[in-house]
Amino acid sequence: MKKILNLAAVLFAASFLLTGCLAGRYMCNYALLPEEHGNDFTGDRAKTEGRYPGIMAWYDGLHDSGIFKDTTLVGEGGYKLHAVFAPAAVPSRAQGTAVVVHGYTDNHICFLNLVRMYRDDLNYNVMVPDLHYHGLSEGRAVQMGWFDRLDVKRFAAMAHDIWNDDFMVVHGVSMGGATTMMLSGDDDLPPYIRAFVEDCGYSSVWDQFAHNLKDSFHLPPFPVLNSASIVCKHRYGWGFKEASSVAQLAKCEKPMLFIHGDKDDFVPTDHVYKNYEAKVKGYKEIWIAPGSEHAMAFKDHPKEYTDHVRAFLAKAKTL
Repeated sequence: MKKILNLAAVLFAASFLLTGCLAGRYMCNYALLPEEHGNDFTGDRAKTEGRYPGIMAWYDGLHDSGIFKDTTLVGEGGYKLHAVFAPAAVPSRAQGTAVVVHGYTDNHICFLNLVRMYRDDLNYNVMVPDLHYHGLSEGRAVQMGWFDRLDVKRFAAMAHDIWNDDFMVVHGVSMGGATTMMLSGDDDLPPYIRAFVEDCGYSSVWDQFAHNLKDSFHLPPFPVLNSASIVCKHRYGWGFKEASSVAQLAKCEKPMLFIHGDKDDFVPTDHVYKNYEAKVKGYKEIWIAPGSEHAMAFKDHPKEYTDHVRAFLAKAKTL
């Protein structure tokens, strides 16, 4: 009987692990190879226009007149990446350069509200990439910010070559916020990247996917997330735990503004407190947008959002 029970336990464990491995592979594909990944420009234009009426006419007019230009570079892994860029509204009095980083399954169209804020309201030059596997950029799969941070650094260098500014801010939303935080802790940051603004970014890919597993599938992290991370590491060269905003923030010495909605249940609001506490070096601010759900802080509070960013950048320039 003991041998039978032991054999049953072994078979159960093997079956459990096999099921976890298969589920992990499915999750890796589900999360990192979504059917839509910023390639539905018709839908994204309509969504952006619906949130900010008139913004597509603003962008199209500037793009058609050659003020917004398209550009490409070779990014991580040798893939061609796309971006748009434009000078400040009054180029002779430009306050610096902003690199605006979009979120998961988005593209350069989706946060034109922030692009317009920086260009027209704050008089910054703007560089707006499509991240790896998003929009008009090539790529193998969504990178969740980890290798994206290296591509953002490349676009920042391109922007510096164009405008030769000594003050640059990187501002990202959701996955773009995580990208921004992950970039902030790199040891080889160029001196012209002087400040960061992150809006509703997650504390790590592991934490975010654990929340998604529980919220959408009612599953615990083990063994699905462990298996999916191993698959990701094998396929793409990074694991869910190493892609950590918190770990990078611990090394960040440059000013950062943290923004999050207090009604965010996609990237829960407690992530921002974890991120904020992780940054122990250098200047930092936090603003919790009342009543705002995920990535809706600007939509709900455009003036307050702009005022917080403006005041933060003015402070950052003095440091």
